[in-house]
Amino acid sequence: MNPRERRAARHQPPNPDAEAAPRPRRRTAPITVEQVIDTALGVVATEGYEALTMRRLAGALDTGPASLYAHVVNKADLDELLIGRLCGELALPEPDPAAWREQLRGVCIQVRDQYLKYPGISRAALAMAPTDLEALRVSEGMLAILLAGGVAPQTAAWAVDALLLYVAAYCLEISIVQQRKVHSEADWVLDTDELRRRLAALPAETFPHTTRHAAELTAGEGHDRFDFTLTLMIDGLARP
Repeated sequence: MNPRERRAARHQPPNPDAEAAPRPRRRTAPITVEQVIDTALGVVATEGYEALTMRRLAGALDTGPASLYAHVVNKADLDELLIGRLCGELALPEPDPAAWREQLRGVCIQVRDQYLKYPGISRAALAMAPTDLEALRVSEGMLAILLAGGVAPQTAAWAVDALLLYVAAYCLEISIVQQRKVHSEADWVLDTDELRRRLAALPAETFPHTTRHAAELTAGEGHDRFDFTLTLMIDGLARP
């Protein structure tokens, strides 16, 4: 049954047979879109994005899955609402031609920090063609910063997409690593010293560069690699 049929079904006369069957108690207070978003973010924050299904969300709202479709068309629609809410938390600067690199970096860091509050939620941003006004506000702001910095329009347009894609992928990788840390026995992957030793112990005749530069390959703490890649991408946009 599609969303339109579900909405129509709620306006049909009650079915006596259905009324006679025992049903679980459901909430009587109306649900709002804001409540749906708040509750969904709560599920993601505590259980991770993969745990967020329409059924799980309905349970958290003390209602049935079908009733959610009065507010959310499907999971993709919910994803867009969630990303839109996170984008609404971002502060966008007034474009400054003299500081456009720092401004662009600052927006990307804000996006990263919002995604990392909700494990795995950046998956919802991947392959999304944004129509939510808050998400569009962010891409508009990033485009304005790039254009103010003298970046050509086509380059600027693709750069916005590339930067947001990198931030989303970076945050998703962190989420996956953390999941493996909890559910996998391969803890050595998260141990830099152990990983460095394993790389250095490889056959040097087969992996001469890997063994020689094991320290460089495993270097970096916190968001060092994120900062490096972001700087690399942004500085590349300044070149003719």
